Amino acid sequence: MSDITANLAYESHSIAHHGPRLKISEKIALTAMAIGSMLLALSLIAVNDSTSETLKNLWFNISWALAIGGGGYFALSKHLNDRPGVRNQGKTTDSLTARGAWGWMMGIVFTSFYICLYWFPRQLEGLVRIHDPFSLFMRGRAADEWFVYGTIYTILTLLMGAKAIAKYRHNRYQIIRTSVIMIVQLTFSYLFPVLAAKFSQPEIYFSYLWPLAYDKLFPSSIDHFLHSGAIGYFIIGWFVVGTFIATPVLTYYFGKRWYCSWVCGCGGLANTMGDSWRQVSDKSLKSWKIERWTIHSVLAFIVILTVVLWFEPYLPAAFKEIAFQMRKFYAFVIGAAFSGVVGVGFYPLMGTRVWCRFGCPMAAVLGLLQRFNSRFRITTNGAQCISCGNCSKYCEMGIDVRHYAQRGQNIIRASCVGCGICATVCPRGVLSLENGPLEERYNQEQGLSLLGKTKAQ
Repeated sequence: MSDITANLAYESHSIAHHGPRLKISEKIALTAMAIGSMLLALSLIAVNDSTSETLKNLWFNISWALAIGGGGYFALSKHLNDRPGVRNQGKTTDSLTARGAWGWMMGIVFTSFYICLYWFPRQLEGLVRIHDPFSLFMRGRAADEWFVYGTIYTILTLLMGAKAIAKYRHNRYQIIRTSVIMIVQLTFSYLFPVLAAKFSQPEIYFSYLWPLAYDKLFPSSIDHFLHSGAIGYFIIGWFVVGTFIATPVLTYYFGKRWYCSWVCGCGGLANTMGDSWRQVSDKSLKSWKIERWTIHSVLAFIVILTVVLWFEPYLPAAFKEIAFQMRKFYAFVIGAAFSGVVGVGFYPLMGTRVWCRFGCPMAAVLGLLQRFNSRFRITTNGAQCISCGNCSKYCEMGIDVRHYAQRGQNIIRASCVGCGICATVCPRGVLSLENGPLEERYNQEQGLSLLGKTKAQ
C-alpha cells in the first residue's frame, strides 16, 4: 500500500472512531492526573495556616507527583504512539478546541485563576500554603501567590513542552526551539529569581526586557537597583544593553523570533500549554486592523509614561498626580487585566497569542524592527501550494499565510513571531524561514521593495 493510501486509511479510521482508543496505561495516567489536579483544587478549602508542615509537605508531593506523572505520561504516550504533526480531524468541531462548551469552561477556569491571583489572592491561600515547605527549601521563606504562580507556570511549560517535542519530533527546528523555551523558563524566569530571593537579592525575571518589563527602567526601579550593590548595577546593565543594543541587533539578524518564540515566557506558555488552541486565532482583516491599533497604542502609552516619570521631579504637583494615575492605570489595565487575565485566560476563546498579538509593547517594538530593518522573512514557493489552508489555520498570530503562499509572496509581517508552525504543517514544503539580504526581502510578485523604490528614485 502506498504512503498516500496508508495516510488516507489512517485519517478515515481516526475520523470514524474519533481518535485511537486509550490504552490501559493511558487510562491510569489520566486518572492519576485527575486525582492530582483535584487534590490541588481541594487544597483551596482544606488547607490553612494551622495545617501542619508535615501534612502540607505530603499534600504538595502527592498532588504534584500525580498531576505531573499522570499528565506527562498520557501526553507523551498519546503523541509518541501516533504519527508526528498536527491532526486536522476534529480541530474545528471538538468542544475543547473549537470554542465549544469545554473550551468555554476551560477559559472560565483560567480566567478565574488569574482574577484571584491579581486581585483576590486570599482565595488561593490553601494552594499557597501547601507550597510552603518547597518554598522554604528553595528560597528560605514561606510561599506567596507569586512563587506558586511561577512554580505552576514553569511546570506547565516543561510538561507541555515535552508534549510539544513529542508532537513535532519530526521537525528539528521545533525540537530545538521548544527545548530552548523550556530551558529559559526554568533558569532565567524561575531558578534565578528564586535563588536571588534566597540570598536577599532583587528577584528579577531576566527573560523579560523593557518595555514588556515596563517598570524596570522607571526612575524608582533604577534607584532601587543602585542601592542593591553590585548585583543592582548588573541588573541595570542587563536591561539597558538588552533593550537598546541586543534587541535591535538580534532582530536585524533573526527577526522577532529570537525573543517572541525562543526566550519570552509569554510566548513560551503559548507555544506549549496553548498549542491546542492556536487555530482559534482570528484571521480576518478586521482583526488585523484592530491588532495594529491596540498594540502600538500600548507601546506609545508605556513610552510616554516612562518619559513622564523621568521628568516627574520637575513637573508641577498636578502633573505628578496625572503621572501617578497613568502608572496605576497601566499596571491594572495592561499589566494585569490584559496581559494576565485576558492574555492567558482567553486561550481557548481567542487563541494562544492574544496578549502577544494585541497588547505586548515588546512585540510592537520587535515588529517594527522586523518589518523595516530585518533580514528575516518566510519565503514561499507558490507553484507548490495546493491551498490546503493548514498554514493559515495553525498560525497563532492570525496571519492568512495561504494568501501569501498562493501568490508566491514572501511573508514579512510585523506580527509574525517566526514560530515556524506554518512551515511544519505544510504538506508540500512551500514555506521556509530564512535570513538574507534586505534587498531580497521582497520578491518580484510583490513589486519593488521600499529599498528598491528608494534606489529607483
